[in-house]
Amino acid sequence: MPRFDNLGDWLRWQETLHPDPIDLGLERVATVARRLDLLAPGATVITVGGTNGKGSSVAMLDTVYRAAGYHTGVYTSPHLLAYNERISLDGNPVDDALLCASFARIDAARDGISLTYFEFGTLAALDIFRAALPDLILLEVGMGGRLDAVNIIDADVALVTAIGIDHSEWLGNDREAIGREKAGIFRRGRPAICSDPRPPASLRQTAQRLGADWQALGVHFSCRDKGDSWSWECGDRRLEALPRPSIPGRHQLENAAGVLRVVDGLQASYPVTPRAIAEGLRAASLAGRCQVLSGRIEQVLDVAHNRESAAQLAGFLGDRPVTGQTWLVLGMLADKEVAAVAASLSDGVDRWCFATLPGERGLSARQLGEQAAVDGQVEFFESVDAALAHARACAGHGDRIVVTGSFLTVAAALASQV
Repeated sequence: MPRFDNLGDWLRWQETLHPDPIDLGLERVATVARRLDLLAPGATVITVGGTNGKGSSVAMLDTVYRAAGYHTGVYTSPHLLAYNERISLDGNPVDDALLCASFARIDAARDGISLTYFEFGTLAALDIFRAALPDLILLEVGMGGRLDAVNIIDADVALVTAIGIDHSEWLGNDREAIGREKAGIFRRGRPAICSDPRPPASLRQTAQRLGADWQALGVHFSCRDKGDSWSWECGDRRLEALPRPSIPGRHQLENAAGVLRVVDGLQASYPVTPRAIAEGLRAASLAGRCQVLSGRIEQVLDVAHNRESAAQLAGFLGDRPVTGQTWLVLGMLADKEVAAVAASLSDGVDRWCFATLPGERGLSARQLGEQAAVDGQVEFFESVDAALAHARACAGHGDRIVVTGSFLTVAAALASQV
């Protein structure tokens, strides 16, 4: 008999199963995967790591390949509103019954081995993909790369996006140390693609040490912004008049350039026409990434939670000025660089609404305010809902509300729209 008969009970139990919510390492999860025969997925695997831009890159890869007629299996994290978002087949999140059946198989196979919440989800994705037999499997690294559960699979192609300072407690305090961890997804003789225009040297050095085929934006392939369109080039191969990615933000051209290098490298096995590329770029979408909600008061939702992603959000806001004030609803976790995020956004903010996030890692509004140390009008709220309600009630014509700082903060804002 399965341990539980509904998804909610399975997930609550998984949160308490392992003593540490984050426990980087491959031995336990690989042992269970081996018992379930999951280590050879039977499909081409593209693994995407990095600090910022992973989700956007996966989304574009998914829509481009589906536009070309291929079946895809996608694993991402974290989710915003429903756990099912983490695992999708051909663009559709899997249902509760499929997840519960997979969890039951994993529970039986682990035979007492303790697994984290993320490890359970990673194994479930691989288990579901094995049965569904997609043409391509897209795996988003959760944290780091070298010791992330996703890395039990040898990727046919690895893509690393922009590197920034995040999860320093586990990955290191500078881009070089973090780059070495991210490069752990590279494999000997296989493409190691980087879409960070200024990658830490450790990425290239690790790729070379591992014997991977290093391919870097600005060196081996390039992109050029042409206003309403853009171009991509790699050697003698060139694509012109490409539509801008539908996911907003200046930096998305760099993400898209990395995506096209992946597609270009797999053309022999998975041909994709320029038309499918254009369709895929137009179709890609991702909630919580410079997401604009129209209404009486415009709202911008973005999951930025480190210096680099906050700077990207600031650039996006600067590109679409408003006539009134900008209200910022900010909620963050304790292991994030609050002062750096606040500094990146401060020039474009008139009213600060600090919100308490739940859980052991959540900062209280007062703690957040102390660490942010910003000037201007500041208010404190016991929850994101309360901060949002206040901003929505007080914002006037021409104002906008920006919600950022964490997936949890954006998730609360999205839930309030339902």
